[in-house]
Amino acid sequence: MDDLADRTCEPCHGGIPPLTAEQIAPLARALPDWEVIDGHHLTRRFSRPDFASALALVNAIGAEAEAQGHHPDLELGWGRVTVTWSTHAIDGLAEADFVMAARTDRLAQECSP
Repeated sequence: MDDLADRTCEPCHGGIPPLTAEQIAPLARALPDWEVIDGHHLTRRFSRPDFASALALVNAIGAEAEAQGHHPDLELGWGRVTVTWSTHAIDGLAEADFVMAARTDRLAQECSP
């Protein structure tokens, strides 16, 4: 599978079904550090050495999300960031969630302290 992070994120505005388990499986294999929860959302926790570097990662993810028009749920704490991707408009997962998860991984590497 080509690099998901290089794909164009096309946010879903509803009117399509969420991905099926069969559609999710190959995308999930490309992102082994992410957990697919109930076929509904993707989540991953990133560890950082301090609050400032965790905040820097949140800010980088936020900027990319805003640029792509697709936004995660973010939880920030001292030395940790939890990111959850799903597509609220379809109450499930779309390819855009996997693209953005891959982009999140790339940002985490770039923002690594």
